Amino acid sequence: MPRLGWLALCAACAGALCLALPWPGMFLAMGLGIAGVGTGITGWRRRADPGPARLAGAGAITIGAAALLLASVK
Repeated sequence: MPRLGWLALCAACAGALCLALPWPGMFLAMGLGIAGVGTGITGWRRRADPGPARLAGAGAITIGAAALLLASVK
């Protein structure tokens, strides 16, 4: 999977957007936040990918962790 960082960034951003939803949004945000962090770590560690894809993975780790933290507080 050559562009795993971008997929992770999409999952993390979707998790952050799910925070605005009512009751089931919290659980969607938690699941997508965990998925964003997990795939972001994998995408960031892939040395064969180009720089922007690895940077997207690092951003997904940050956004996913923030979404997970905010969902757990909610």
